Amino acid sequence: MANRVVITICEEEYTFIAEESAAYMQKVGSYVSEKMDEVLNSTRVGRADAAVLTAVNIADELFKAQVSAEQLRSQIKGYLDEAGKAQSQVSELKREILRLQQRLDSRKSS
Repeated sequence: MANRVVITICEEEYTFIAEESAAYMQKVGSYVSEKMDEVLNSTRVGRADAAVLTAVNIADELFKAQVSAEQLRSQIKGYLDEAGKAQSQVSELKREILRLQQRLDSRKSS
């Protein structure tokens, strides 16, 4: 069910209709507002240019986060592959120990 949420960004109210919760949308709005304030306070541009710069900065954060997430997924996959190989080696070593114990037991009984 869609929620109707009023969010304040840079002292302007915007109404959004979203599937996400009102609390989540407020969090998103606060984030955008903070980023807009950073741009407005650090540059001498109007709101429209600040909005574009903010969008570019947030898109940059998104792309870097996606690259980081992909690197983590790849690293986790590598760890899982190594764990699988180690588990196979452990199983093989357990079988070898069992074979050696059986040989030792057969020599003792001889």
